[in-house]
Amino acid sequence: MSKYPQIDLRKIRTHPIGKRKSKTQIGKFGKPLQPESGIDDFLKSLPGCLKADDLRSLIGAIWDAKRKKKPIILMLGAHPIKCGLSPILIDLMQEGFVTLLSTNGAGAIHDLEIAFWGKTSEEVEKGIEDGSFGMAKETGQIFNHISSIAGQNDLGLGEAIGKEILDSSTRYGKHSLLANAYRLNIPACVHVAFGTDIVHQHPSFDPAFTGKASHLDFRILSEQVSRLDNGGVVLHFGSAVILPEVFLKALSVARNIKGRIENFTTANFDMIQHYRPNVNVVVRPTRKSGRGFSFTGHHEIMLPLLAWALKSANKNKPKRR
Repeated sequence: MSKYPQIDLRKIRTHPIGKRKSKTQIGKFGKPLQPESGIDDFLKSLPGCLKADDLRSLIGAIWDAKRKKKPIILMLGAHPIKCGLSPILIDLMQEGFVTLLSTNGAGAIHDLEIAFWGKTSEEVEKGIEDGSFGMAKETGQIFNHISSIAGQNDLGLGEAIGKEILDSSTRYGKHSLLANAYRLNIPACVHVAFGTDIVHQHPSFDPAFTGKASHLDFRILSEQVSRLDNGGVVLHFGSAVILPEVFLKALSVARNIKGRIENFTTANFDMIQHYRPNVNVVVRPTRKSGRGFSFTGHHEIMLPLLAWALKSANKNKPKRR
């Protein structure tokens, strides 16, 4: 017999399970799919809980923004571009599911290399050993030349790159996000942090012109963020630091100048959940109103899945040209 006092469980008060509220019920269970099932069937088959409900809610919010002609801002790190997702993203732009495209300097570099040479992304481990990493001559020359043109002509960096790719009639230009954004009159913003991109180590790099053009892109982004109120959507894929920080500052600028900007939706998609994307994209901007979502998964799976779901109800709608 223990020498320590024990609570008397015979005094426990119980209640009928019928009076208890249960979060899981068979009416919300997932359903098996058939071989001929489509994306609508897939979405309906998901259980009524957690991220499945969040995904359906996000799809609804994007469609509502599209119908209300509110901004649908897509922020991309470089990885989705390196994963070969550009054709899917271009299709979403044509369908009207993206009204502003935002990326970092690395994203713009990969997009440019794809447009000119149909390939991108080098072996960093091997190149860093002998100092050859990031030293492709043509990439530095062309990117920095366009940056100079942008700075001299008061163009945003994304706008200037997209225009140059189109004007150059590059062999693979149809796969360029920035070129297609320019063709579709969709703002494309490139947000550069000096020293982070391979073109900054080339002798042709001019930080004054690049900084000026990138700052213009920040102002373009801030204007679109100011229009998010009451129905806009911000989607973020794969930038751990730069784009979440840029977005938070753009939102602060927009609220400072335009006033109330509330009741919009944000979503972060990434392979692992980082601090800044969750805090600066999902939590802080929607703290008092709106909704923020976080989804974990590989871009090469999650982004096509989202695009397929968005297009499933858009089969008979005309494409944006």
